[in-house]
Amino acid sequence: MKKAANPTASKTPSAAAGSARPVRGRPKVRPGTLAVSPAGDISEDAETRIYQSVVSGVMSQRLRPGTKLPEAALCELFGVGRSIVQKVLQRLAHDHVVELRPNRGAIVAMPTREEIDKLFEARRALEAAILPLVAQSANRADYAMLRRQLREEHRAMHRAPQTEWARLASTFHLKLGELSGNPLLARYLMEIISRCSLVVAIFQPPGNAACEHDEHARVVDYLEQGRVEQAVAEMDLHLRDLESHIHLVEAQTELSLADMLGLA
Repeated sequence: MKKAANPTASKTPSAAAGSARPVRGRPKVRPGTLAVSPAGDISEDAETRIYQSVVSGVMSQRLRPGTKLPEAALCELFGVGRSIVQKVLQRLAHDHVVELRPNRGAIVAMPTREEIDKLFEARRALEAAILPLVAQSANRADYAMLRRQLREEHRAMHRAPQTEWARLASTFHLKLGELSGNPLLARYLMEIISRCSLVVAIFQPPGNAACEHDEHARVVDYLEQGRVEQAVAEMDLHLRDLESHIHLVEAQTELSLADMLGLA
C-alpha cells in the first residue's frame, strides 16, 4: 500500500524560500557592516561598536551637545536592528552621554550649569575625604608609582593629543582613590570622574590640559610630607580651576551624522 504523497515534499528549497514574505521594518545591512544573526552571537560586538563610536564622537567634540541621534539613522549606519540601537542608547543614557527624551528620541547630553556645579561640588567633597586616607596608608612604593604617573603625564602634555592628557589626568585621580584603601570611595570616584571627564571633553576649549601637571605634583608633595591639609586645599583649588575652564557654548556644525561618528 502506497503512502500518501507529502504535498510539501516536492517543493524545492528555492521555491520554499521564494514563497516567504520579506520581513518589513528592518534596515538593510550594507556590505562590511555588522549583521545580527538569529542567535545574536555578534550582537555584543555591534553594541560595543556603536557605543564606542558615540563616546569617541563626543569626547573628540565632533558630536556636540544637543545633536540628535535618530534610531533609524543609527540602524542604517551600523547595519543593525532597532532593538540593538535602543539597548545602546539606554546604556549611553545610564553613563550620562546622551539624554532620552520621551517621544522625541535621543540627543547628546546637554548638562546645565547648575548640574555641572553640583557635579564638581560632589567631586571636591569626595577627593577631600580620600586624600587623608591616602596619607595614612601610602608607602614609599606607592609614592614612587605616583611619581611615575606624573612623569608620564608630563611627557603626554608635550607630545600627545588632548584626549591622552585627559586619560592620564583621570588616571592620576583614580590611583589616589585606589590608594585610599576604601573600595567604595574608589568606585564612587570612578563614576564621578567619568562624568566630569565627559563634561570637560565636551565644553573645555581645545588646547587646555584636562588637569594641570604642576598641581598634581604639589598634591603628591604635600601628601608625602604629611601635610594633609595643604594637600586637600591644593586639590580643592585644582578642581575649582578645572571647572572654571568649562564654557557652555554649543558650536554649530555642518557635518553629517556619519562624519560625527567617524564612519564617513
